[in-house]
Amino acid sequence: MGSKVIHPSSQPAASAKLPSAKPPSDSVIRGLEPEDQVLLTKLLSEPSEFVDHPDFNKRGFERRLFGTLARLTHPQATRFVDPEPIDLRPASKSRVPTLSLEQEQTLFLRFNYARYKVSQVLAANAGKRLSLSATRKLLAWGHRVLDTRTMIVRLNLPLVLAMAKRNRLTNVDYNELISEGNMALLRSVEKFDTSRGFKFSTYSCRAILKSFSRVAMRASRYRGRFPTEFDPAMERSDYLDTKRESVEEDCVDELKEILLKNLAELSEVERTVISERFAIGQPTVGGEHRPKTLEQVGNIIGVTKERVRQIQNKALKKIRLVLEDRYLAA
Repeated sequence: MGSKVIHPSSQPAASAKLPSAKPPSDSVIRGLEPEDQVLLTKLLSEPSEFVDHPDFNKRGFERRLFGTLARLTHPQATRFVDPEPIDLRPASKSRVPTLSLEQEQTLFLRFNYARYKVSQVLAANAGKRLSLSATRKLLAWGHRVLDTRTMIVRLNLPLVLAMAKRNRLTNVDYNELISEGNMALLRSVEKFDTSRGFKFSTYSCRAILKSFSRVAMRASRYRGRFPTEFDPAMERSDYLDTKRESVEEDCVDELKEILLKNLAELSEVERTVISERFAIGQPTVGGEHRPKTLEQVGNIIGVTKERVRQIQNKALKKIRLVLEDRYLAA
């Protein structure tokens, strides 16, 4: 289907306004499917936009565009009967379907006509609550918008991949490049005016290249501020480790002083057990302290290792009480 070229001076490229229709009653909303509830919220909260075309108001245009008038699949449905399909055929030596200029114009006219009808339903119910029939009609046109946009995006996604491979940028993550390109493609679909007579790829390529340029600029600014790669190990603070080591050193010094001055009033056997078990005040062997086992300490003082454990626990309890008193006093 052909499309008349409309120049900016004679026809606005796009129109948008915030919807003022009110949501339907709670009972109507509860009767909708979850996906319909989400779509309804989107339609009632986002600007109603479409790229206008002079044929939208002409009698019989809808039938010529879709092959049939819009009618619900059944009275309680929120979707229209599928329109006449567009014959998609892969290009030679390619598995990706391609559109002729006429097919592409038809697809974009269907997309914007559906958005135009959404805007009409919202305008007809401005300032009042949507009825059940108006809600179903609004959702049906909304689904047609989404379905058509999905088809357009699916057919043009290879364009983003091809341009990303051709414009491979250094110091830019490839996945980020693809993500930005996909977002630029979506924005292009929303704004493309098929009445100007150009192919969509001509319009969208410029938008995708601009998005790549923005990614490269962000990456350059990031490299200027953070010249090295992110290393999680460098982000970890050693404050807690340093503080823990400092506390441990203080405790060891306190313990040595308690044993040296016998502030815990330990018996000679208890002092021997603690000193030997934890190598406190002992000379080093090969530069290292050598704590003894319970059995080794038992051989020194002539008791079993179980008895050594009992003496050790009793002595540690006394030392702990002195440590607590000193810290509380401090």
